[in-house]
Amino acid sequence: MASKFSAIPLLLILFFSLSHARFSPIFTSPETLCNSTPHPSFCKSSLPYNNPGTIHDYAKVSISQSLTNARNFLSLVQYYLTLPSTSYESTIRALEDCQFLAQLNIDSLSYAFETIDNSYDLPGSHSDDLLTLLSATLTNVETCLDGLQSTASASSILKAFSAPLSNGTQCYSVSLSLFRGGWVPKTAEGRLLTERKSINFPNFEKGARKFLPLQSTNGRKLLERFTDGVSVSKMVVVNPYGNGDFATITDAVNSAPNNTGSGDGYFVIYVVAGVYNEYVSIPKNKKYLMMIGDGINQTIITGNRSVVDGWTTFNSSTFAVVGKGFVAVNITFQNTAGAIKHQAVAVRNGADLSAFYNCSFEGYQDTLYTHSLRQFYRDCEIYGTIDYIFGNAAVVFQNCKIYSRLPLSGQFNTVTAQGRTDPNQNTGTSIQNCSILAAEDLASSNGTTKSYLGRPWKEYSRTVVMQSFIDSLIDPSGWAPWSGDFALDTLYYAEFDNTGPGSKTTERVTWPGYHLINATDAANFTVSNFTQGDVWLPATGVPYFDGLL
Repeated sequence: MASKFSAIPLLLILFFSLSHARFSPIFTSPETLCNSTPHPSFCKSSLPYNNPGTIHDYAKVSISQSLTNARNFLSLVQYYLTLPSTSYESTIRALEDCQFLAQLNIDSLSYAFETIDNSYDLPGSHSDDLLTLLSATLTNVETCLDGLQSTASASSILKAFSAPLSNGTQCYSVSLSLFRGGWVPKTAEGRLLTERKSINFPNFEKGARKFLPLQSTNGRKLLERFTDGVSVSKMVVVNPYGNGDFATITDAVNSAPNNTGSGDGYFVIYVVAGVYNEYVSIPKNKKYLMMIGDGINQTIITGNRSVVDGWTTFNSSTFAVVGKGFVAVNITFQNTAGAIKHQAVAVRNGADLSAFYNCSFEGYQDTLYTHSLRQFYRDCEIYGTIDYIFGNAAVVFQNCKIYSRLPLSGQFNTVTAQGRTDPNQNTGTSIQNCSILAAEDLASSNGTTKSYLGRPWKEYSRTVVMQSFIDSLIDPSGWAPWSGDFALDTLYYAEFDNTGPGSKTTERVTWPGYHLINATDAANFTVSNFTQGDVWLPATGVPYFDGLL
C-alpha cells in the first residue's frame, strides 16, 4: 500500500511544519545543519536547498525520505525473493532477514514521523524512545548487509544491493543526527544521576531496589516465588507431559493477544521443567509477554542452528524475541552446535524494554545477540568463546556471571563484540557488578588460551566494564583489535572501579578510544541513564539498582 507520506512533496512538509511552529523558530540553511552530520555531502544533496528552515523541519523531511527509502528497499528485496534464480537456501535466508528488518524500519520510521509531525517539543521519555528506534534503523540495515556479505551464494545480489544499502545507511544516519539535534535535550547527551530524578522507593538492600506491590486491576498474582507485585492479564502453562494448557512454547506464544499495551498486564507463560527442542520466536505483535521457567538447567530451550550449516548469524538463534516489553525468568537457552560450527546464537534479542532475570545462555561463538533497542540482564549466566555477547543494543548486565569457555585450538576468547556504527546511536554494552570468569573447561586447560574483554566489531564500538570482578583469565592488555588499527580511534572502551587479578590496568591497551573513567562518566552507563530503566523496569518485577554501587 502506498504511503500517505510519500505522496506529500518534501517542500510541503517543510512549509506546513513552519506554519505550525509553537515558538519563534531559529532558521538556518541545510548546509549548516548538514555539516554537523556524519554524511554532510549526502545530507546536502538530499535536503531542499536554499529554503530556510529549522532543524526540526529538516529532520522531518529527512525522516520522510528515510521512510520512502525503507519502503523502496523492501520492494527490492521482495522482488529478488520472487526470482527463479534466487534458489540457494542460504541466499533466501539472508534475503528473508533483510525483508524482516526492512519492515521493522518501516514501522519505526512511520511511528517517528507521526510522532514529530506537529511537535517541536517532546517529553524526555518520548525523545528517548525515538532516539532508540532511529538508532535501531541503522542497526537493521547493517545486519542485512552482514547477512548478505557472509553468504557466498548472495554475491551477485550483494552487488545489486550495494547502492541501496549505502543510501539507506546515509539516509538513516542523517535522520538520526538531525533528530538528535532537534529533540534530544543537551542533558541527555551525557545525563548524570544528579541531573535526573529517580522514582523514590523505600527500603534498599545492597543497592538493589525492593519493589512496592503494583496494583493489578485485571490480573491474578504472578507465581509467588518471583514476585507478588506484577500486573498479570492471564497465565497459561506449557507442559509437554500433560496437565498444561499447551504442549509447546510456540503454541503458547501464538495464543497470546496481539499488540497489548503496558497497562494491560503481562501475558504470562509458565514453562514447567523439561528440555524443549524448539526454535521459539516472539514476534513484534506479541507485546508484554512474560515467560517463567522452573530455573536454570531445569527449564531448557535448546537448538543447534549455525552459520556452517547454512543459517545466517541472525537466524541461527534458538530463541528470538522482537515483541516489546518481553521478560524471561528462570530459563536456560542453549545452542548446542558447538565451537566447530562457528557462529551459533542461543538468544537473539531485538525487543525494546526487555529483561532477562536468573537465566542462562549457553553456546560458543556468538552466544547472546543483543541486537538492538533497550535491554537489561540481571543475575544471569552467559557462556561462550568468541564475541559471545555481541550486538548493538543499549544494554546493561547487572550481577551476572560471564564465563569464557575453551575454544578451538588456535582461537582466543573475546567476551564482547559491540556493533555501534554511528556516533549518534545511543547504544553500547554496560557490564556492572558482574563476575568475568573461566568456565570449568577453560580453567582446567593448560592455560595457553588468551581471553579479552572485547574487540571492536564495528567502527564506533562502545563497551564499559565497571564495578565488576575480573579474574585472571583476562589478558593484561584487556582488549583485542578486530583487524589492524580498525576503529581504535573511534571506539569507546572504558573501565571503572573493577576488582580481581584481571582488573589491573597498568598493561592495558593504549588506543585513543580506551579510557579509565571516573564515577561521573561511569554514571552515564547505569540502568537509570543508559536504558531509562527507572521508567519501565519497576513494572517487570525484576530487581535492579539504578545507579552506581
